[in-house]
Amino acid sequence: MTQLFRSLIFVPGNNPRFLEKAKKIQADVICFDLEDSVPDDEKTNARKLIKNALKSRSEYSSSIFVRTNSPSSGKVPSDLKEIIQKGIDGIVIPKVNNVAELKKIQKILSSLEKSKKLKPIQIIPSIESAEGVVNSYPIASFGNRVTAIIFGIFDLLNDLGVEYTKDSPGGKYSRYKIPVDAAAAGISAIDGIWQDLKDLKGLQNDCNFGKSLGYSGKSVIHPDQITTVHTSFYPNNTEIAWAEKVCKVYLESKKKGKGATTVDGKMIDEVHYKQAKALLDIVK
Repeated sequence: MTQLFRSLIFVPGNNPRFLEKAKKIQADVICFDLEDSVPDDEKTNARKLIKNALKSRSEYSSSIFVRTNSPSSGKVPSDLKEIIQKGIDGIVIPKVNNVAELKKIQKILSSLEKSKKLKPIQIIPSIESAEGVVNSYPIASFGNRVTAIIFGIFDLLNDLGVEYTKDSPGGKYSRYKIPVDAAAAGISAIDGIWQDLKDLKGLQNDCNFGKSLGYSGKSVIHPDQITTVHTSFYPNNTEIAWAEKVCKVYLESKKKGKGATTVDGKMIDEVHYKQAKALLDIVK
């Protein structure tokens, strides 16, 4: 395990103030957004702002992902051309319906990584349609790039023609299926957002229920939700053992003057060390 997915927070990519404030957010994953939170006439500006923010990667303590536009939008090639650079850990792809969409995106990624001499970046597909739910296992097991999948409840409910309520959110079969398929593929599943920012008790109950289904964490839309989410998705024994190993190996490597090393065959650096230390601080 080289990544924690207890919390993934979306940050509008067209808002310079929010991009700056994200440096102090203690989510496991900060996801700069190019999709739903960015109007069409702001997409170009958002790409430029995110590209500039990635130059300050060392100032962010979390993993940094970027949510592209959906495969069906036709905007993904333009998104990737601008944002794939040193400093990005991965991309979230919204509204993934099938593996064919991932193959096209991977082809673009591989070309950009080769030309820019970058290591392969992670992919987190978001399942937000009936077709996506049907294909969630092939999507989750697409390849080593895919390290997690997200359950996107609201677009799914729209696709199903089901109305959302907090007491009966709908889409139960889909919510139950996603973590099963993720576990079968050996990756993490991230639960959908809790929309009511004032109802932290409801958020806690929803987190506890998601954890009981097998989710590793939750999508977040506001920093005030992070503490509740992290409390609910308390580290398990595997995560604690991973964190202890990362801290030990990284500190030993740093004494030798090295800035990065490997744990269980996976590369780790200062970002992973900070995540591991934060996890152990929670445990303590």
